[in-house]
Amino acid sequence: PNPATPPTPPSRNHLTPPRPPSQPEGFVMLGGYLSGYWMLGLMPTSYYKFTGGIDWVAVAIQLLLQDVVQYLMHFGEHKISFALYRLSHKPHHRFTNPKLFDAFNGSAADTFLMILIPLLVTSRVVHCNVWTYMAFGSLYANWLCLIHSEYHHPWDAVFRQIGFGTAADHHVHHKLFVKNYGHLFMYADWAFKTYLNPQDVSAFTGSEGGKTVKGW
Repeated sequence: PNPATPPTPPSRNHLTPPRPPSQPEGFVMLGGYLSGYWMLGLMPTSYYKFTGGIDWVAVAIQLLLQDVVQYLMHFGEHKISFALYRLSHKPHHRFTNPKLFDAFNGSAADTFLMILIPLLVTSRVVHCNVWTYMAFGSLYANWLCLIHSEYHHPWDAVFRQIGFGTAADHHVHHKLFVKNYGHLFMYADWAFKTYLNPQDVSAFTGSEGGKTVKGW
């Protein structure tokens, strides 16, 4: 090719290699919590039952409760004090254009506050068998990865209409910091008036209705 010709940027669908986790302590903490909490017999007794199938109603309740508690922890990390934000959540916000595998790339404090506490609360409130908990955990973990994805998904338009979190919704948060604190669902954002539709953000440039949205 002509050396004077600039290289063609990768296609929208071109797969880029994932960033290696710069803060692997989040993965270690999550794995330690999940294995230790279950293997040490600390979970409610129902979680040790292998009889029965997946209770999808319980899964839905778990996902909703997890997201509400995570919303509150997330909002608190941003709003309680800058010192707390800097200690916990600010490292995750260096990803202003996050990728799929950035979902669990966070500090130890962030993992504890926004992942482990909601998981603990959910497990104490909703009692189910092991298969239901595994279904919940699988959906939760994969959904978190999908909303950090750098790609649009075929179901995103439908998800946005019914309040399910999408990658675009969460990318708004990573750009503006002060909107869209929810993850799996946008219901808490709707209720507390913190939701901003990605279509109302001009190319995610940090503007809302022609005005600059300032955050940390």
